[in-house]
Formats: sequence, structure tokens, C-alpha cells
Amino acid sequence: MGGLKGQHIVLIVGGGIAAYKAPDLVRRLAERGAEVRVVMTRGAEHFVTATTFHAISHHRVYHSLWDTETESGMAHLQLARWADIVLVAPATAHLIAELAHGFAGDLATTLALATDARLVLAPAMNRRMWRHPATGINVETLAARGARILGPATGELAERESGPGRMLEPVEIAQALDGAGPLAGKRVLVTAGPTEEPIDPVRFVGNRSSGRMGYAVANAALNAGAEVTLVSGPTALAPPSGAKLIPVRTAGEMAKAVDEHIADNELFISVAAVADYTPKQPAKDKIKKTGKTLTLELVRTPDILAEVAAAKKRPYCVGFAAETTDVVEHARAKLREKKLDLICANRVGDEHGFGREDNALVAISADGETDLGHGSKQVLAERLIALIAERLPHESG
Repeated sequence: MGGLKGQHIVLIVGGGIAAYKAPDLVRRLAERGAEVRVVMTRGAEHFVTATTFHAISHHRVYHSLWDTETESGMAHLQLARWADIVLVAPATAHLIAELAHGFAGDLATTLALATDARLVLAPAMNRRMWRHPATGINVETLAARGARILGPATGELAERESGPGRMLEPVEIAQALDGAGPLAGKRVLVTAGPTEEPIDPVRFVGNRSSGRMGYAVANAALNAGAEVTLVSGPTALAPPSGAKLIPVRTAGEMAKAVDEHIADNELFISVAAVADYTPKQPAKDKIKKTGKTLTLELVRTPDILAEVAAAKKRPYCVGFAAETTDVVEHARAKLREKKLDLICANRVGDEHGFGREDNALVAISADGETDLGHGSKQVLAERLIALIAERLPHESG
């Protein structure tokens, strides 16, 4: 039965046409040993009936925030305590927005706010809605809090258009939750965020990396079934639920953490914006403002990715090249110099890259380029992990 055996899953069914797939999803989850309870939004009732879910799950279906048949008439608390996983499928644009902003106006949203269970979303909507910046920000917000995002797929949509926005098939969702994704059984080490190199006890040399891209990559690897270790510099982000977090501050600490854990992993994805230089001798006390100028002597930090890639027995190595000019050309040079398997080129500075909710990536290997396009960092991370999963068995031996 795999990882779902004995798991308690609350399935929140959103009000979209993809709700017709939800009864089959209940069946697929039950086949893998999960216990499922269904919560229907008011919108969902326009597409599928409670009778169908009751027949398949063999349990009553929940609708109202004030349910007189539950303890104290508070179904959200009863279900919140019972759940191991709260799965939203289909997760409509409206429902995603409500969850991202902490709304609690009905049973579904109140339950999601009141539970400690892991939140998993399977988005489904029109392609333009999925590509809208507001949806991207909302998805990114939820992913940063630890929510797992499954899909959406690209294909034919209900309105006879084609593009991203199609809900994953029930069997795909069940497989992903059961740990049967394309990276199932793989161990992945991801670095993320900036490093802070101390000048004195209160100042440091740093950069503008928010850590969002690295956290999105870690979340996407988890979605693909991998066991993930996340070595993270200082960020304001919640780590993806399920990842082993190793917090660090300096480039030296990050190098040490990677060195201690890399042997256990088959895939290394270096997303962190590691400082190239660090103050040679940080001051023990706060430096006082005495002169018109201050000179700092900086020394090189370890090149973590190059050192891992140069090892005799090494994992499949993926790097990121954040550049302000000649982005693809500089990335190709780094691919060759560091002997990487794959590198992602992205523009930073001004309105690009660091600190933003969206990004644009080009994946480059020795045999060509793959444009991963523009979108939210979570969407790009999912595309990158899918590409790596395709190449990993062939190129990692």
C-alpha cells in the first residue's frame, strides 16, 4: 500500500469542472490504504453530488461550518484534529487565494486554517487564470509555508483551449502522495538562500536572495517523491514540510554542511546565492564610525558546487547561474568550468530574479538548452525537477 496506508486524508473539493475527477480520486486514495473524508465547497455542489462521495468513501460528506452532527457543531475542529493530510482537489484560483490569505469563511477554509496537517493542492483552472500574477503569488505564498503543489498539467482544458491549468489525473495525485513520483527513492540535497559573511557582530556582507527559488526546488523534489535535505542560509521562509532542514549562515558553514551530507545523496541542486568573498578577519566588537572611509580585506569562499562536481564519486550536479548580462553565455562557461551536468541560467538585478515571486529559467547541458519559460518560482521548479527526472537515470549512471 506504500506511504498512504493508514493515513487520514481530508479531501476538500473545490468548485471547478475538474470536481468530476474527485470521486475517482477518493477511490484511488482508498486503494492505497488511506482513510478519506470529503468536504465539499458550495461551488463543488454544482458539479458533483454528496451522494456520490458517500457511496465511494462509505463516510458522511461534510458541507457546513456549523454541523449539528459533530461535537459542539464544529466540524472544522473535528476534521482538523483527525487529518494527517488536507488535500484540495480541484484547487480553484478562488480557493487558492482564500487559503493564501488566511480566509475562514466556510468549512473548507476554516479547516485548512485550523489544522496542523500537511496541506496539498492540485490546482485546476483556465490557463489565463493560472498564468495571472495574482495566482502565481498566491501559489508561491502557500508553497513557502510548506504546502505541496501537485501540477497543474498542460493539456486540453474544459473550455476547448489548451495550456497549463489541467488538474492532474487522480492516479497521478495518489501516486505522488504515495511517494511514487519520478524521483521516488532518490535522495536530493538542495542549497538555498543567501549567506551572510560577518564584518563585525552586527554587520555582514550579503546579497538580495530571498531563498524562494531554492525552497521551491526543494518542494518540487518532495512532490516528485524524493527524500530532500535542504541546506539553507538565512531566509524568512517556512521550510517545505517533509524536508530535512539544515540552517546555516556563512559560506563556510554551508560548505561544511554540504560536505557532511553529500555522500548520502544522488542528486545535488545548488540554488543558494553563496557569497564569493568573506571578510578575512571579522571584528570582535562593533566597528565604530571614525573615518570617512573603511577598508575591508576580503578572501575567497569555497566554491561548493565545483568541489562537489570534482569529486571522484559524486552525485548528479545541477547549478544555478544568476547573471545581470550575457546570461546564457556566462552559464555555459560555468557549466564547462565546473563540469556540471546541468545549469539553470537566470537574470537577476533590477526587475529580475532576487526577491521576486516569479522568475525565468533556461536549463543548459552539454547537449543543448531547454527554455523553462517564465512563471512563478514554484511552477519553474516543477518544470526543472521534471527535466532532471527525465535525465537523471541516463546521465547519472
